[in-house]
Amino acid sequence: MIPRKFTLLLLFFSIVAALSVVLMPKKQRVLPILGERDVVNGDTIYRTIPNFSFIDQDSQIVNNATFEGKIYVADFFFINCPTICPKVKANGLRIYNKYKNDPRLLLLSHTVAPKYDTVAALKRHAQKLGIETAKWHLVTGKKDEIYGIADDYFSIAIENPNAPGGYDHSGRIILVDTKRQVRSFCDGTDSKDVDRFMEDIDWLLSQLPPGSKHLK
Repeated sequence: MIPRKFTLLLLFFSIVAALSVVLMPKKQRVLPILGERDVVNGDTIYRTIPNFSFIDQDSQIVNNATFEGKIYVADFFFINCPTICPKVKANGLRIYNKYKNDPRLLLLSHTVAPKYDTVAALKRHAQKLGIETAKWHLVTGKKDEIYGIADDYFSIAIENPNAPGGYDHSGRIILVDTKRQVRSFCDGTDSKDVDRFMEDIDWLLSQLPPGSKHLK
């Protein structure tokens, strides 16, 4: 028979353990850094978006410096896309409108059809969408450079005469942090997945205090 004193002690510690579980703060949500990584001299080196330079709908150069200290959302599209682009742009507009007044986040859309999506065409498209260039850059440039950088965003961009509209491209929307690291992506045609993606944006913004250029 277990002594009564021992039973009371066991009950006391059981209550303490139960309370510690109930009162313990939930594990803080953390977005992973996506992609390959290397270890150099004990330090982990993460994959980052390489240097780039494109031209936006206002004929302005858009490069890495444009996003200095900013979080940004990227995707790939073409104006006359007959399949996924309208859905992706509709969900992109949801992101644009939600964060329109937050200067810490910008949007970047790369055309995969630079032959047709000229600066003038991108300008007309931006006006049709009702977006401001300072917030959402629609960019064109050399085809090889656009197609090459798509891989760094875990996306697809390729000319394909057998594809609808003549181009294969991913409908992904990608989240990049201030260190040029990809932190999340979603299916831009899926509204529920975009909802989850915006929660990821909120978390990443919570790590970047107003006025700061560095994540916590």
